Amino acid sequence: MFSQVLASIENVIRDIITSLARNEAPAFTIDDRSSWENIKFEDSVGLQMVSHCTTRKIKSDSPKSVKNFALILKILSMIYKLVQSNTYTTKRDIYYTDSQLFGNQTVVDSIITDVSCMLKVPRRSLHILSTSKGLIAGNLRYIEEDGTKVYCSCTTAVAVPSNIQGIWNLITDAKFLLIVEKDATFQRLLDDNFCSRMSPCVIVTGKGVPDLNTRLLVKKLWDVFHVPIFTLVDADPHGIEIMCIYKYGSMSMSFEAHNLTVPAIRWLGLLPSDIKRLNIPKDALIPLTKRDQMKLDSILKRPYVTCQPFWRREMEIMANSKMKAEIQALTFLSSDYLSRVYLPNKLKFGGWI
Repeated sequence: MFSQVLASIENVIRDIITSLARNEAPAFTIDDRSSWENIKFEDSVGLQMVSHCTTRKIKSDSPKSVKNFALILKILSMIYKLVQSNTYTTKRDIYYTDSQLFGNQTVVDSIITDVSCMLKVPRRSLHILSTSKGLIAGNLRYIEEDGTKVYCSCTTAVAVPSNIQGIWNLITDAKFLLIVEKDATFQRLLDDNFCSRMSPCVIVTGKGVPDLNTRLLVKKLWDVFHVPIFTLVDADPHGIEIMCIYKYGSMSMSFEAHNLTVPAIRWLGLLPSDIKRLNIPKDALIPLTKRDQMKLDSILKRPYVTCQPFWRREMEIMANSKMKAEIQALTFLSSDYLSRVYLPNKLKFGGWI
């Protein structure tokens, strides 16, 4: 992979030199991942790029994109040195090499994703790591690349490793993996001894929209163990969106779908139909905002919803009721309803879709 990354960067630089020799303004060509026309859906993989997709150009002679062109060039030079010397850095470190030039961290993050797409290599092959925000707990142990043995437990969470590619000797006897949308819910489950009582199991949170490392870890656990994977998200459009990212991927990372998506993931809760079924009080519900309704409409139009009639039905229940509910709404029934009643019953009797 080293030589492939170096060769890809050399080809890009060769094209720039060729353009300059012809007295033309050099430009980077990157697949356009902002349009659904460039994305295809395959049930077994999720969202991925079509082979002949439209592209966008980042030109060196356009006032609008010249800074972006220069930043891409700077980061390509850094990646080349990292790969050549077989050293790693983090996205944060790259930002701090010249924080005034980059402006903010999201600029760096976006350029690294674009470079990964342009060179057609996974981000970790660029030797750039990111500090994980995700957490993991339960019956799992593994060895990190440097030989550190990690023993996850049912009572305290461990940070998701920042180099998923490097972890090895994964061992678990878990019967299922539960992805929890929010950190607060994850911590509550640990406090309620959910992990110990439902043992053996593994629970993971990406603390909202998952970062790359959390998605890579979920994918690795699926590839290695093939245990059922369930999601626990709020019964709102944002929660559904997060679940779709784990299951089908995102547009921005669609060029790397094969390494990131787990289409076998199931929606365990909170289902919009659970709200009525469990008689969750009206006071615990929140009206959908205009933004929520737009997000819900956009999800309902996505290609993968057609092969998920049960998901569609749940989203239509939400759209018709014009109400949403957070997982915490279950505390209106009793303080530990989620960990003592809701999840054990659903897992035992098959309340997922």
